[in-house]
Amino acid sequence: MPPDEIHLVAPETPLETPRLLLEPLRPDHASMLYEQLQDERLHRFIPQDPPASPQALEDRYGFLLSRRSPDGREAWLNWAVRVRISGDYAGTIEATVHENLEATIAYTVFVPYQRQGFAAEACGRLLGHLFDDYQGGVAAAEIDTRNVASIALVESLGFRRVAFQKDADYFKGSSSDEYRYELGESVWREGHARS
Repeated sequence: MPPDEIHLVAPETPLETPRLLLEPLRPDHASMLYEQLQDERLHRFIPQDPPASPQALEDRYGFLLSRRSPDGREAWLNWAVRVRISGDYAGTIEATVHENLEATIAYTVFVPYQRQGFAAEACGRLLGHLFDDYQGGVAAAEIDTRNVASIALVESLGFRRVAFQKDADYFKGSSSDEYRYELGESVWREGHARS
């Protein structure tokens, strides 16, 4: 590994919670996730559209398989979120760990699995992985200001709004303003110890 490449920590190891198994994303997940990802409601507040085809999704997941950016300076960590009791896939979760070990997280919970606490449970486990295993000091999330559910989720996890960017993006015929939320490792540990 070149000296400037980010060190990956157990990139092929599933992460577990009481109700969920976070499986490292592989190309063969595409066939299991494609149909749920066609729901337009999942793409309302993000620039991406539903995947064009199962093959396009498989190709994308294949590109992510190295778990690193092409220059090796960022860890690209992606998981398929599976419900243990049913075996169903409930969504995806990801983190980009930057050179300074700050991480940016993102998540998608399929519509039939929303409002059941799966996003909070998966994000909580991801944050533990980032703070414990990557020794990062800050996790961040950038959220469209109209995405009330996502804002409520990160605030429930202890994230604090630190910035507002007007016209951060333009997609699907309208401008998107964004909030930036951050969670420091010490704040997370304090909140995690109380729960």
